[in-house]
Amino acid sequence: MTHSTNRRAAYSLAVFFAAAFLVVQPLRAQQDSAAAPTADSVVATVNGEDLTHGEVVAAAESLGPQYMANLDSVYQILVERLIDLRLVQQAALKAGLEDDAEVAERVESLRQQVVRDVFLERALNEAVTEAALQDRYAAFLEQNPPQTEAKARHILVETEEDAKAIIVELDGGADFAALARERSTGPSGAEGGDLGYFTADVMVPEFSQAAFALEPGSYTKTPIQTQFGWHVILVEDKRDTPPPSFEELRTQLSNELRQEAARKLVEDLRGTADIVLTKKEEAAPETGESDSSDGSETAPVSNN
Repeated sequence: MTHSTNRRAAYSLAVFFAAAFLVVQPLRAQQDSAAAPTADSVVATVNGEDLTHGEVVAAAESLGPQYMANLDSVYQILVERLIDLRLVQQAALKAGLEDDAEVAERVESLRQQVVRDVFLERALNEAVTEAALQDRYAAFLEQNPPQTEAKARHILVETEEDAKAIIVELDGGADFAALARERSTGPSGAEGGDLGYFTADVMVPEFSQAAFALEPGSYTKTPIQTQFGWHVILVEDKRDTPPPSFEELRTQLSNELRQEAARKLVEDLRGTADIVLTKKEEAAPETGESDSSDGSETAPVSNN
């Protein structure tokens, strides 16, 4: 087993050892040094094997960005945990586990997983090009055109007569917000009837239809009835909602392309593969008991 293999093993196990240790141990600051250490700087020697600063940093990175951000605080703790890991690793090698059949089986399983993951990652990276992302963003903009928002106030009352009386006062120059605070029965009355910006789909149809028909600065000249009562509506502003930028959507678009590419890759592989599904009784181990799950069986199937 090479030294680089030792490092990879230490990094993976450091996640468990360091995380468990940090739960119960106080933080200890890294000792100040005259010069900043390099990746090859030796921080400890364990039975003649060097433990380097680079390995400590790699262990912190494997634990997450919060550990890297507080590396000085957790540095010595990580050194101690990596020393423990190195000791366990040395003991395992001394016990002859490097050539153990179970170890070889697990290594082969991990090797196959890494080969599979690298193949899939490279295939997906080829599908997620900058041009593909830009095309997907253009499609998003086409499918999600800007929506118009209205900024409005309203006064809600119980009867049409009350609403008409308020309109008369507004025609005479009364302040809309002041009337809303004084007369509106709606929850926005305390804020002068302010509803903020909203799109048409947010309000009940009767309200939205009346509000979006108004020009900014105008109010309804006739009362508007909804299930909540009678409204007088003032529209103060209208605007189009800006679409999210390409950079804001980059991660979402990339994930969509990767998922689609993964599905297509598997479909293509299945389309050219010779796949035979084994009957249930042939695949199941003999236990001396009959299978009474549902009595069904899967017939052999081939794509070719």
